[in-house]
Amino acid sequence: MSTLSLAPVFTPAPARPRSTVRLTRRGRLVVFVTSLLLVLAVAFALAGGAVGTDSAGEPIPTEIVQVTPGDTLWGIASDIAADGDVRSVMTEIERLNALETTGLQAGQKLRVPVVSD
Repeated sequence: MSTLSLAPVFTPAPARPRSTVRLTRRGRLVVFVTSLLLVLAVAFALAGGAVGTDSAGEPIPTEIVQVTPGDTLWGIASDIAADGDVRSVMTEIERLNALETTGLQAGQKLRVPVVSD
């Protein structure tokens, strides 16, 4: 007796047509640089709206105070603070004078906000 075996028939998939566009190394670089420039142009266009106002702001009226021996920033701010909020006046003095610490030296000149009563 003989045995008959059936093998599945192999049908190759139809060949896809090859694209006629092939990018070389230089072509990929050109596409990358162009895309990068496009992204940067969009970023600059969107960031153009983040500008200041057209009118100048009102400068804060200030006066110069010379630090004497024993003066502290808290003491100077408490003399100036009209509403009793010493911490906000201290912060304002630090900002006006670009102070990194609250330590003061005798003879140092500080710009402080003018007391408005």
